[in-house]
Amino acid sequence: MALGSSFCLLLITCMILIGISPNSAADLSDTFYDKSCPKALRTIRKTVQDAVSNESRMGASILRLHFHDCFVQGCDASVLLDDTANLTGEKKSFPNANSLRGFEVIDDIKSQLEKMCPKVVSCADILTLAARDAVAALGGQRWNVLLGRRDSTTASLDLSNSDLPGPSLDLDGLITAFAKKNFTTEEMVTLSGGHTIGSIRCQFFRPRIYNETNIDRKFATTMQASCPFEGGDDDLSPFDITTPNTFDNAFYANLVQNKGLVHSDQQLFANATSSTSSLVRTYSRNMGRFKKDFAEAMFKMTMLSPLTGDDGQIRTNCRFVN
Repeated sequence: MALGSSFCLLLITCMILIGISPNSAADLSDTFYDKSCPKALRTIRKTVQDAVSNESRMGASILRLHFHDCFVQGCDASVLLDDTANLTGEKKSFPNANSLRGFEVIDDIKSQLEKMCPKVVSCADILTLAARDAVAALGGQRWNVLLGRRDSTTASLDLSNSDLPGPSLDLDGLITAFAKKNFTTEEMVTLSGGHTIGSIRCQFFRPRIYNETNIDRKFATTMQASCPFEGGDDDLSPFDITTPNTFDNAFYANLVQNKGLVHSDQQLFANATSSTSSLVRTYSRNMGRFKKDFAEAMFKMTMLSPLTGDDGQIRTNCRFVN
């Protein structure tokens, strides 16, 4: 997305929708590190590309890490904090425990940048850029990222347990969860397309493949082979069995065929006449439209309650408050 009058209008609109103060947004810029750490963006991109090249699944893991950060306290790197005697982090919440991964990639980037330009680049900005670069590495569209976020000195286990949408939600629950973060129903459908990459544990899709009726029977049988009725809770299967390591629109084509792996995903196409089903059909036929809309929705996500100015800090280690 190019800078200019249209971009400024989009930024102002996003600020109004998300509730960001103009002063906070004024501290963000896509040139924030041009002088203070000119090789920062290149270093982040290269490290992410190498990590995804080594393991394709890492792209989805980094995207999910960013999502789980921004939906709790905003995009402030609170999800990266380890538990200490004085702080309870978010890593042991129900949606995150034994699930979130990619921390070592962020640690690697932070270590490189601290040697290059100490105490300059925030963990929040690293994670925000890494998510964009991870999607691009798997074939997705890049989006503009404004920089200058600072890192939180707090975390919220309670919000992590309450605010992150889960795989068992019905459509109304999904709409409510995203609306709480000022996303429209359409943007919820768009952001759900992140499931075109990544994997999920058997325990979270077992109820759908054994109990639900709005599922393609051949697909259900195939998935039952990789997720037994009993045992194998931690066995992984891709959300999108068609092109699991490519950021494309196959996720939506699968939903149209009742091949959504988890309940919450298929809810987007549970009623053929609903507004969500209409957008699912559109995305299943138009990959360019999906990628464009996803990039715009992700830009909006990056603007969720950033810490700027004198708020927060620049952590020297992403896992701990200075």
